[in-house]
Amino acid sequence: MPKIAYFDCLSGISGDMTLGALVDAGAEIAAIEAAVRSMGLPELTITCTEVKKHGFRAIKVDIGHPPEHAHRHLHHITDMIDGATEIEPEAKELAKKIFHQVAVAEAKVHGSTLQKVHFHEVGAIDSIADIVGAAVAMTSMGIEIVEASPVPTGTGSITIAHGKVSIPAPATAEILKGVPIAASSVECELTTPTGAAILKACARRFGPLPSMTMHSIGFGAGTKDLESQANVLRVIVGEVAASERSASNSIQRDEIMLLETNIDDCTAEQIADAAERLMDAGALDVIQTPCQMKKGRSGVSLSVIANIDQAASLEAIMFESTSTIGIRRQVIPRHKLSRTDQVVATAFGEVSGKAVTLPSGQQRFKPEYDLVSQIAKRANVSLADVVSAAQTAWSDNR
Repeated sequence: MPKIAYFDCLSGISGDMTLGALVDAGAEIAAIEAAVRSMGLPELTITCTEVKKHGFRAIKVDIGHPPEHAHRHLHHITDMIDGATEIEPEAKELAKKIFHQVAVAEAKVHGSTLQKVHFHEVGAIDSIADIVGAAVAMTSMGIEIVEASPVPTGTGSITIAHGKVSIPAPATAEILKGVPIAASSVECELTTPTGAAILKACARRFGPLPSMTMHSIGFGAGTKDLESQANVLRVIVGEVAASERSASNSIQRDEIMLLETNIDDCTAEQIADAAERLMDAGALDVIQTPCQMKKGRSGVSLSVIANIDQAASLEAIMFESTSTIGIRRQVIPRHKLSRTDQVVATAFGEVSGKAVTLPSGQQRFKPEYDLVSQIAKRANVSLADVVSAAQTAWSDNR
């Protein structure tokens, strides 16, 4: 039965908050400390203290180590992880995956390469311990699935090795590209590069608490005390609900944005033009639904389905290309079948399409319509002939 961990990031996420929450949820601190020490850090200590944050108990993790001034490159950290004798292979791979997220972001921000970029705060021993410790904790607990809430970053500015920067810090913002952000007016860095990288590397979906049976709940404390809320990360560990279990391997979960507006003073040509512009700009789908509006006027409900990071640009097209003066926005969880791009050879030529895996484990193949249409016209045969030939070729080659 798949074990799932849900990261409730009401007050953001950092490396020490993550490790504290996982320990509070059941991870063995002694095993984590031994694992991190085996990376060539024999004097390192990890201590856990129960603290109160706005009246709520939580575990505060502190990393003890001798003073150091090293700025490490990615290969230095990778070598340390690979050389560790007390870390299981699965945990090593997860830790390296998390550090890779940081390295890619740092290289992008500083115009460097993965080989040349060096870590500052994330390369310090305490951050290394937080990341490797979190990887060891999750794998030792048998966590197979990670999901999380949208992530608040806080607001204001902080001072890092490169000077004063706005929140989210440049590397944090780069790591969080594609991750839903929750608005927050708290003037503090709620999400650090380390915390962002853990989520980016591990979480398969961001949204509300999923269907699950909860077994343990851990609270990890941040360093700062916030005036308006408890500075804690809550991690809920349990099992995927029975209704979700059989589909867990074939169904992918994400979130999309739904943009909607009702229009009764636009010509059909204008709406058709807007729909074409929206599709060209990257909308996943554009739907026109006839509707009756106020005063008995006939109208059209224009619905645009989009990736969250494209919502702003598509909304601008809707305002510019139609007469609407208001657009409804809604973030919606989405389930989609796992799919792979495939090409099959037929008597009419090569046909590309997508093979999807159903929850039952069976597969089906759907050719790309535009290509099938072109081939059918060129061969002077029906659309159904080309589709049938492609599906037969796919079945024969499985």
